[in-house]
Amino acid sequence: MTAAFLGMPAFPAGSARAVRDSQLRHNLRKATGTIRGKRAAVVGEVPDWAELRAAGKAIKDHTLRHLDTYLLRMEEAVTRAGGQVHWAEDAAEANRIVARLVEATGETEVVKVKSMATQEIGLNEALAARGITAYETDLAELIVQLGDDLPSHILVPAIHRNRAEIREIFLSTMARWGRPAPADLTDEPRALAEAARLHLRERFLSSKVAISGANFMVAETGTLVVLESEGNGRMCLTLPETLISVVGIEKLVPSWRDLEVFLQLLPRSSTGERMNPYTSTWTGAAEGQTFHLVLLDNGRSRVLADEIGRQALRCIRCSACLNVCPVYERAGGHAYGSVYPGPIGAILTPQLRGMGSELDRSLPYASTLCGACYDACPVAIDIPEVLVHLRAEAPHPPAERAGMRAAGWVLDRPIRLAKAQRLASRLRGLVPRRLPGPLGAWTNTRDLPDIPAESFRDWWARTGGGRR
Repeated sequence: MTAAFLGMPAFPAGSARAVRDSQLRHNLRKATGTIRGKRAAVVGEVPDWAELRAAGKAIKDHTLRHLDTYLLRMEEAVTRAGGQVHWAEDAAEANRIVARLVEATGETEVVKVKSMATQEIGLNEALAARGITAYETDLAELIVQLGDDLPSHILVPAIHRNRAEIREIFLSTMARWGRPAPADLTDEPRALAEAARLHLRERFLSSKVAISGANFMVAETGTLVVLESEGNGRMCLTLPETLISVVGIEKLVPSWRDLEVFLQLLPRSSTGERMNPYTSTWTGAAEGQTFHLVLLDNGRSRVLADEIGRQALRCIRCSACLNVCPVYERAGGHAYGSVYPGPIGAILTPQLRGMGSELDRSLPYASTLCGACYDACPVAIDIPEVLVHLRAEAPHPPAERAGMRAAGWVLDRPIRLAKAQRLASRLRGLVPRRLPGPLGAWTNTRDLPDIPAESFRDWWARTGGGRR
């Protein structure tokens, strides 16, 4: 993941800091509430939404089972159409490939379409280390870049900023990156968008190299697809002489017929629209343009090997799970320490990065397991199931492991459980309201339930099966 996220604290510490920021909570509550309302309206218009959701899940599962076949088919189709395909095992290799391709053009500046894959691998930082400046062209990504900030949402990376804060960022930093913002700039959305448009126009017209991601890849024809709302993507994809697309290997769909399903699911689930204002497709190298496709693994093969965890690779990056999550709405995206925040980030990030850091080990616990994310997911990723699975996979303190082994031994035989219940009833007066030592962490956030004088098992036996 990008170096900007390295060294961030575990989720409990990051979220504790975030919930004390009242302005952040207000911004998040207002934004996620608005998106939820729009999504509910357009999803409610579709009578076969459940069938579309099931179809999206089935297509993704089929593709993941046969990913090797479809990847080779994609490579063949892109090559046949005049493009060049590069395979990157990890972030370092992907960054080297892209940097080498940019350097071969002699350029030192590139424009970028919003791409979570390039954020995942820290491409901007890697290019900067080699003297190449990458300019974000998505409005929200531009705000994050100008503010020397980190993205906090999949769909709206600057969701944690309100328009007054954005105005201050534009006024104080735009000049350092090119065209300055107007001195009389207001915080009206139209004025802010116009300032960004004027600032970016010169970049679009002068840049010879562009870098993109893709929402989908169609193996049947080697076509890449980008859905966006501002038109910046169309400018990046068509004007530069060299186009480099960095795409995760899981973004494949087998055919155009399969793509049709996702072009209905994604806009409604992400932006609350019936269709995106701009849907760009390209196959191979366009006339007068050189095209490179970098297929990124970076831990995806490892995720694919996990029978339960692999469903995270169905994700189409719609952000629907973030917008319904009560934890995300209060903690925001930065607490997750990853370019993938929210419920999907809590299961995807630990699998991509491994459980080596305290932050990654804490992410599967960044949830109440309420299930709202599963209900909202357009490809039916059972996020609560994966969260529980990852919690079991993570290392646990010795005392916790010993406690679980003891509980397993007791619960394994009815006679053991009966004896344990009778013993607990006799000793109930000695049980403290707060557990001592390391066990106190459990009672710091919940009350220890009262132990009854008689177990249900003994009551049932004494009353003859509950008969009166």
